[in-house]
Amino acid sequence: MGNRLSRIVTRTGDDGSTGLADGQRVRKDDPRIEACGAIDELNSSIGVLAASGPLPEGVPKLLLELQHDLFDLGGELSLPGRELVGPAHVARVEAAVEQWNAALPPLKEFILPGGNAQAAACHLARTVCRRAERRAWTLAEAGSAGAHSLRYLNRLSDLLFVLARVLARAQGGEVLWRRDRGAAPSGP
Repeated sequence: MGNRLSRIVTRTGDDGSTGLADGQRVRKDDPRIEACGAIDELNSSIGVLAASGPLPEGVPKLLLELQHDLFDLGGELSLPGRELVGPAHVARVEAAVEQWNAALPPLKEFILPGGNAQAAACHLARTVCRRAERRAWTLAEAGSAGAHSLRYLNRLSDLLFVLARVLARAQGGEVLWRRDRGAAPSGP
């Protein structure tokens, strides 16, 4: 493969358009570009988590695989009519959810996003994943997103939730929502 990005500054987007992988030009706020952008944000969020320091065994490899999957998914979204994410991707994420969730205790309350920096980063990635899923569904309404990609994003947000629990418990524990905490204090 030759140099794919030999020119970074092209000025072709100065008119508010951007190019899809098939060469078609669309507006930068086109639903397809919104979905691709959300997938890119998700991939970057997972990259921040992966770079956050020592992680439990198996997590770095899993995060790297997810990033590769998300590149495939971004490629699929930028090539109308092409399917790069399939049933095997969905099955792999489902298996990871089951594997990582097996050692966790059942939930009895909601979890606040946090606990430690790594768990918080994973919760942030989960919320970005949910946004990416919403953007992909917008695209699906127009008939332009694959069913496997939609399932993949749904399962991925579940996996990121489970991983956030694993990361919180690895460094002190989860922060549970307390419904009985009373009225919020007033003043400073």
